[in-house]
Amino acid sequence: MFAFSLALALLPFISATVIDVQVGAGGKLAYSPEAISAKVGDQVVFHFNAKNHTVTQSSFASPCGKKDGGVNSGFQPVPANQTDNLPTFTVTVNNTDPIWIYCAQAANTPNSHCGAGMVFAINCGLDGAPNSFTNFKNSALAIGASLSASAAAASSTAYTPASTASAADAAWTTAAYGDYTIPPAPTATLVTQAVTLGTSSWTTTYSSYPGSAAPTPNSVEGTVHKVIVGGPGKLAFDPPTISAQPRDVVVFEFHQKNHTVTQSSFDDPCRKLNANGVTGFDSGFMPVADDATEFPTWNFTVTDTAPVWAYCRQQLPSSHCGAGMVFAINSVETSPRNFAAFQNVAKALNGTAVLSTSPNNTTTTSQDPSGAASVKVGFASVSILVAALIGSLL
Repeated sequence: MFAFSLALALLPFISATVIDVQVGAGGKLAYSPEAISAKVGDQVVFHFNAKNHTVTQSSFASPCGKKDGGVNSGFQPVPANQTDNLPTFTVTVNNTDPIWIYCAQAANTPNSHCGAGMVFAINCGLDGAPNSFTNFKNSALAIGASLSASAAAASSTAYTPASTASAADAAWTTAAYGDYTIPPAPTATLVTQAVTLGTSSWTTTYSSYPGSAAPTPNSVEGTVHKVIVGGPGKLAFDPPTISAQPRDVVVFEFHQKNHTVTQSSFDDPCRKLNANGVTGFDSGFMPVADDATEFPTWNFTVTDTAPVWAYCRQQLPSSHCGAGMVFAINSVETSPRNFAAFQNVAKALNGTAVLSTSPNNTTTTSQDPSGAASVKVGFASVSILVAALIGSLL
């Protein structure tokens, strides 16, 4: 009898309709379809395409603002060349009240995906009704227009990249994960220059940024910069930032505990650089006893004047990077992307960036008091799981 009653209770979920929604398909800032009608028990499965989008619940009154306790997929970064095994996020409809959704990428900036109209609705009102999807989307677009206008008004006092910078370079964006916004990257100019130092001459090619260090070294051998890594009770590089020319050598001297110096990027401070065919350097872990009097070293030769960002990738007992243990070479201190800003991004994101290699093999569940439950699932069908449960009880 119990099994029969349970089967009746679960019947709506077994017969539920699965509605597929594409997120950012074809590089567009859109959900496809943009609005749907759904019954109680229906499953809305969001498929994340290339770029980095979210499915985040908002409200009709505040289309680009996260609703407390609402469903939220978190950021789902997908490489441009990934076409299968796309990550998914499923929202279960628990009542017929409207559910309002937006993408939180670049929130509160002129590049806001929501402000560009990337919104979605379940069970919204029909066109002509006060709570129609058209009105919801228009409200989001109005927010985007306001953000762009505010940015334009402030542009006279804001940092301006090189004159050759594109409009995209001047836009604030969202960090590699989370919803922390970061300042624009200055535009690099590739420069080839003949360098003469004493009786030695050579040609060097380097990336020049506004405010970059000069390409001419102080000597043919270059200058040696010593940086202390860690030490008793210290989660820091000392000094935390240096200015260096090509041919200079940075000698990292590792003190107490177990640290690394690992190259990252401004957008993603606490993860090893691996993008556009470039793999960042990594010293590996350097354990040093508390009573040590001799300290291991690891050298890095500077070949460019472009900023180099680095961090300690120790995670035990907690993220050293998330505590602010980061380092920079040739950070442009007169720009918004200075060392303090880099450290602030690391602290804000708390060193928690871990991209799952198999995003479809995890399950996360949250409950929204307004009636929408979210479940991030892999390839298993909810109906199959429920049927299996009933079968085990019969």
